[in-house]
Amino acid sequence: MRLFAALHPPSHVVADADSALAQLRAAHPDIRWVPAVRWHLTLAFYGEVPDGKVDSLKTKVESRARRAPALELALQGAGQFARRALWLGVDGELTRLRALAQSLTFDRRPYRPHLTVARLRNGVDATPVVAALAGYAGPPWVAGSVHLVRSRLGASPTYDDVGCWPLQPRP
Repeated sequence: MRLFAALHPPSHVVADADSALAQLRAAHPDIRWVPAVRWHLTLAFYGEVPDGKVDSLKTKVESRARRAPALELALQGAGQFARRALWLGVDGELTRLRALAQSLTFDRRPYRPHLTVARLRNGVDATPVVAALAGYAGPPWVAGSVHLVRSRLGASPTYDDVGCWPLQPRP
């Protein structure tokens, strides 16, 4: 099954960002907007994991999550990756967030925290959208758990939690 580890922002954070994007969605119908119900901060992408290895991956994610502290985060600003994805940036306890992500991944590339809000079709220039969101600052929130998520690709991808483990409470 296709799996990734992620943080889910709480509903008030999603609602705030969703509201900030409302006028931009209407003004840019050429952009393929990701529905807010699918928003998440990917910590590690595992790809296709054979059924026989899912339990050991769950154990790894649980172990790492239970040792890491809860994180105070906020969505802030925007950017794009290679004209393929439009994202909101993340601010807050980034050193701890990066450490958590690195503990969960097999990939040694630097972790770039973000929340993907749209996929860009070929030739679509999202620079005006990035500029419009440059000053966006969402409400702070505490990420208190790590989710192991199964993704099913298709015209409308679906995400389902396979497991969820708490981070250590904040003092």
